[in-house]
Amino acid sequence: MSEVRKFAVFDIDGTLIRWQLYHALADQLVKLGHIDSSAFQSISEARMDWKRRERSDSFKLYETKLVKLYSKAMSQITPAQFDQAAEQVFEEYKDQVYTYTRQLIKKLRTKGYLLFAISGSQVELISKIADYYGFDDFVGTQYVRRGGKFTGEVKAPLGKKDQVLKEMVKQHGASWAGSIGVGDSQGDIKMMSATERPIAFNPERELFEHAKAHGWPIVIERKNMFYELETKGESFVLA
Repeated sequence: MSEVRKFAVFDIDGTLIRWQLYHALADQLVKLGHIDSSAFQSISEARMDWKRRERSDSFKLYETKLVKLYSKAMSQITPAQFDQAAEQVFEEYKDQVYTYTRQLIKKLRTKGYLLFAISGSQVELISKIADYYGFDDFVGTQYVRRGGKFTGEVKAPLGKKDQVLKEMVKQHGASWAGSIGVGDSQGDIKMMSATERPIAFNPERELFEHAKAHGWPIVIERKNMFYELETKGESFVLA
């Protein structure tokens, strides 16, 4: 009888990789001339609004525009062009990672944990990252291909990461006992809540407030240092 193994599940963008792979791929498609730069101008402006933190919902507005751009672009480019851009983004960003999560992945792998990655970024990128860092299974956004073209159909884990995780756990016969979930955004909360030890890493406000309310550990990484915070009454202390 095979051993039942513990698992850890990670978001990727902003949790392992320091930037958003989904966004980096759009930039690369523009650089390669596969997305018209003038059409991308409104995306760039929305991104700057977010970086200037001009509105509390500026990131969501930016991301909504980016998704619409992808929907249109995927009807105009070939899978070969997409794969070329994905490979270049992977080579540029594969080592631009956070120290804390990179070390945690290495530590858990040596302890025999199954490692899962669930991301909203394109599966072509997530598969490369998963292989590079030794993940056992992964799920990313899939733009369905057929006959050498994109069909326009999209299969994405967004909003249902917890369901995706449950399927992974069942498929691998993993144990929920001792499970770990690591994420950085509101979209990771359900996935993290399903695990025994959720870790909010560099959390955005919604995740921070949720972690605070539920007593989850919070880890902040800045420069070459990271700090783990735990709740103590109404405040936080260094763990």
